[in-house]
Amino acid sequence: MHGAVAPYVEAMSTIRFDVDGHVARITIDRPERMNAFDDLTHVAFSQAIDRFQADDDLWVAVLTGTGERSFCAGRDLKWTASMAEASPEERAASAERMAGVTRLQDRFDIVKPLIARVNGFALGGGLELALACDIIVAADHVELGLPEPRRGLIAAAMGVHRLARQIPHHLAMGYLLSGRHMSAARAYEIGLVNEVVPMAELDAAVDAWVADILACSPVAVRATKQSALEALHLSLAEANRHVAPWEARRRTSADAIEGPRAFAERRAPEWTGR
Repeated sequence: MHGAVAPYVEAMSTIRFDVDGHVARITIDRPERMNAFDDLTHVAFSQAIDRFQADDDLWVAVLTGTGERSFCAGRDLKWTASMAEASPEERAASAERMAGVTRLQDRFDIVKPLIARVNGFALGGGLELALACDIIVAADHVELGLPEPRRGLIAAAMGVHRLARQIPHHLAMGYLLSGRHMSAARAYEIGLVNEVVPMAELDAAVDAWVADILACSPVAVRATKQSALEALHLSLAEANRHVAPWEARRRTSADAIEGPRAFAERRAPEWTGR
């Protein structure tokens, strides 16, 4: 039985939330708009992330989009343009909905692994969404980019910050300032994605990452992610002294006893996440 979570608004959802054992699969389901986000999609996606975060029996999440054309094209600019012509009441209602949304790109409290299954274009907010994940697996036909300056915008959902930290400075600035796209092969070459495979092999590649993560203690995985991210701004000596909350928890966990015991008994460990 999975833990109690806040009500999920299925009626307005353009997000699919599927559970397979300890795995949550969160799918943006607006293929007619290249899986771009309007306000209702933002709300539904935020709820899906909250649902994943709140359930201790969910150990890893895979984020993707419907179809083979687009992972996520970021903000739905047609919807954005339509809102400029909307009534004051409609704009106020939309603003109220968005006021309650915390985007994944802005969240730093998620210590469970997130895998981006990039099945098509990952542009603008779509690439920012992938950059907020821990592992990125892309189909070989994919293009990625932050074209916001070509629309008079900037990649303000952490794209300007994450890209500049995840690849070398001049490469990042080249893409940020020009709005150029990059191929999946180029993204792999510069270390932005973990793996590139033909579309027909994408699910198998993602499932292999999921299986390897599930073979690990979920407590140790969360402690590892939290320890790594919390110490990024610290010196090496300071990082060595830092004890993340999940690492303190891991040290006295049942999983910390089970791992060495299973190794000594020459059997697969039975993780409880406790």
